Amino acid sequence: MPPRPVVQQGQTLRVWQRKALMEYLRGKREDFLAVATPGAGKTTFALRVALELFADGTIDNLTVVTPTEHLKTQWAEAAARVGVDLDAGFRNSDVHASSDFHGTVVTYAQVGIAPAVHKRRTITRKTLVVLDEIHHAGDSRSWGDGVRAAFEPAVRRLMLTGTPFRSDENPIPFVQYERGMDGLQRSRADTVYGYADALQDGVVRPVIFLAYSGETRWRTSAGDELAARLGEPMTQDLIAQAWRTALDPTGEWMQQVLRAADARLQNLRAGGIPDAGGLVIASDQQSARSYAKVLGEITGEKAVVVLSDDVGASGRIAAFAASRERWMVAVRMVSEGVDIPRLAVGVYATSASTPLFFAQAIGRFVRARRQGETATVFVPSVPHLLELASEMEAQRNHVLGEPKTKDGLDDDLIERAQRAEDASGELEKRFEALSATAELDQIIFDGATFGLPAQAGTPEEEEYLGLPGLLTPDQVSALLSKRQAEQLAAQQRSAPAATVAEPAPAQPRTAGERRIVLRRQLNTLVAAHHHRTGLPHGKIHAELRRLCGGPPSAQATIEQLEERIATIQTL
Repeated sequence: MPPRPVVQQGQTLRVWQRKALMEYLRGKREDFLAVATPGAGKTTFALRVALELFADGTIDNLTVVTPTEHLKTQWAEAAARVGVDLDAGFRNSDVHASSDFHGTVVTYAQVGIAPAVHKRRTITRKTLVVLDEIHHAGDSRSWGDGVRAAFEPAVRRLMLTGTPFRSDENPIPFVQYERGMDGLQRSRADTVYGYADALQDGVVRPVIFLAYSGETRWRTSAGDELAARLGEPMTQDLIAQAWRTALDPTGEWMQQVLRAADARLQNLRAGGIPDAGGLVIASDQQSARSYAKVLGEITGEKAVVVLSDDVGASGRIAAFAASRERWMVAVRMVSEGVDIPRLAVGVYATSASTPLFFAQAIGRFVRARRQGETATVFVPSVPHLLELASEMEAQRNHVLGEPKTKDGLDDDLIERAQRAEDASGELEKRFEALSATAELDQIIFDGATFGLPAQAGTPEEEEYLGLPGLLTPDQVSALLSKRQAEQLAAQQRSAPAATVAEPAPAQPRTAGERRIVLRRQLNTLVAAHHHRTGLPHGKIHAELRRLCGGPPSAQATIEQLEERIATIQTL
């Protein structure tokens, strides 16, 4: 057994980590759930807890459980930097762990297959178990039951997650649930450090969402040709098919969005983040390879492709993280926990749409290295995704017994869309993508919507792609507000002066056009209210939602937008 690890001089903690550590050491609870936004430093916090417990003799063994093989290596490397040696190569067939290590790193799958093996190891030594991204313990009954059986005898259990919620009602082992006044049970965290707090502290980057709409056309299995504008109100089946049509690698929508994303990446590299990298998150392996080919044609450089069933996937991720290569394309492999701090541009090119997956995916871009770095994520203008982007700062808990909602895509479509890397799922067989064009629809930041719809390739789109890469959150909000005010002023100046003989301005012809006009009007009023009061756009929108009800403005109905417009004029 190597010497007992100790806290080294010079190891500093962030404010939230120090507070959480004090709470942990003061409480001395067997089970402790720490919720912290991706990029906040959960690994550093957990390793400091382990060092303190090694030092006072509470434990003499550390077991870390992770969702993926790649994270095993990442944990072992992080632990080694603070003097803790973890065996990332441990296998269930090993009778005894090597005496050269302070502990092991295993996956939830390993534990689920052979919980008795890990229970024996837990019983024989005083063990702290760190359950990283603990929500994965509810992914299947075997994983949850295995984790509970294996680690019930542990001296201490420390649960970590950036997303303490699931899309199902499977209870998470060792997590405490409290029943609320509505009769539902909600997970209870012992310490919480959300994205909003981390953004204010400069621990994470502000994320600017660029949502792209466009016209889509596809052919059904019955031979009928359908067309729809991405992002406009329609049935859930049509939303899913328009969405998949836009993501078609051979279509113009993805090519235009990838060109715009690479232009944004080049601007960031030239404007203060010289090693900025980009990540495309794809739905399946075939699409991932196709997107990489398109990026190669656009950039003249080969994109790195990471597929979860490739033996060398972890090595490619590590090599990309340490390089200055421009683009990586991945299928779910980089959706959670993987630390590539230089990622600053993302393309959400997947039909996965649960809050859990979306939060994990966006978490890959928020890790801050220095003050002022921003991240930009390109998303399809799909109502459900826009709502998630607008509510990025919302703190969620895992709820048991929650009534089913009809919002967003139906459960069946979500389930099919998120099945692991199947290049030709049932949804794709039901239609054939014909064409799709992309155009910038709206910009979402801090819960507020900015900008005017514009045809792709116009100077207006180029202005947003050229936003400075080094800005504080307040500067981002102020700059977006200024751009929007300038666009509105320019639009008013370019309008011909009204005369008696001139016809009235053209009225919106469709409900979709009317929603766009109302959204513009509401955003203008919110910007004016911001200048009068100094309140952030997000807080103004949140207050309007509190007073009037309904979803974020990107998904609000015509009636809801009209009510908010009337309300803000009285504030």
